[in-house]
Amino acid sequence: MKIIENMDVKMIMRKYGMVIVLVLMVILISILRPAFLSPTNIFNLLTQTSIFGIMALGMTFVIISKGIDLSVGAVLAFSGLVAASLAQVEAPMKLYPNLPALPFIIPVLVGLGVGAGCGAVNGFLVAKTKIPAFIATLGMMTITRGFCLLYTNARPLSNLTPEMNLIGAKVFNMLPVPVIIYFIVIVISYVLLNKTRFGKSTYAIGGNITAAEVSGINVSKNTVMIYAYCGLLAGLAALVFAGRVGSVHPGAAEGYELTAIAATTIGGTSQSGGIGTIGGAFVGAMVLAVMRNGFTLLGVNAYWQKIAEGAIIVGAVILDMRKNAKKA
Repeated sequence: MKIIENMDVKMIMRKYGMVIVLVLMVILISILRPAFLSPTNIFNLLTQTSIFGIMALGMTFVIISKGIDLSVGAVLAFSGLVAASLAQVEAPMKLYPNLPALPFIIPVLVGLGVGAGCGAVNGFLVAKTKIPAFIATLGMMTITRGFCLLYTNARPLSNLTPEMNLIGAKVFNMLPVPVIIYFIVIVISYVLLNKTRFGKSTYAIGGNITAAEVSGINVSKNTVMIYAYCGLLAGLAALVFAGRVGSVHPGAAEGYELTAIAATTIGGTSQSGGIGTIGGAFVGAMVLAVMRNGFTLLGVNAYWQKIAEGAIIVGAVILDMRKNAKKA
């Protein structure tokens, strides 16, 4: 009987370990700082999570397919700069002084298109040249950062249209638009990963690429689509970033790719491929957000935050390796 109970506990911890960690973190911080659970702080926390949380959703698809994308932070910056350049109001520092006011949908679609295009190039490089995803996306990250500097001559773009700024605003002066967008993308990503052929192909490619090819899956096409979707969400995160901050600069989102990878890994997406969930990506992003917010409320030195993040990431990978070793 005790053996069965122990097995049940281990199974629960293996499946819901990070959810339990998140709940314990919330309880502990709430006891130490009751203001943590105030509606204002909760909405602020979710808003702060929205940008790297959206990126983590795209990263989940990539890592499930046994890939990696180091370029999403740079792609966010470039997408945001291009979108912002088309959404500036009349100002002395306007990038295109003679450009007339454009409908709001144009900079939005262009920003999304730039992100998806960069992702598709990543996917093409990985699928067709067979170079490691680490190298392909590292190259894209460097190239895109260079384009950011060239496109704006290394200066930030601000004075955006009211419509663009609305993306970072609140509905009824209460519910942040970035949070609404984040949860919509969670639902869409869940449906794509769990209810479509594309999602099943993503799992199959990460689980065993040879078996996927034999079963008739077009690995090259799906790989391009996986990275394109990751890039698309980086472009969407860029629009949220621009709306929240009111400007975009060439160095925007530096290091965000590591945060997205960390959130995905903490949420249980296996670096070995074939394993991962959208819910896990959300939980992983929330663990990081709650930890950061809690450390700020508790007045903990920001340097310790980096150390704690690193420790959590290493711990999550160790647990993942142990689980895979037991399955083998």
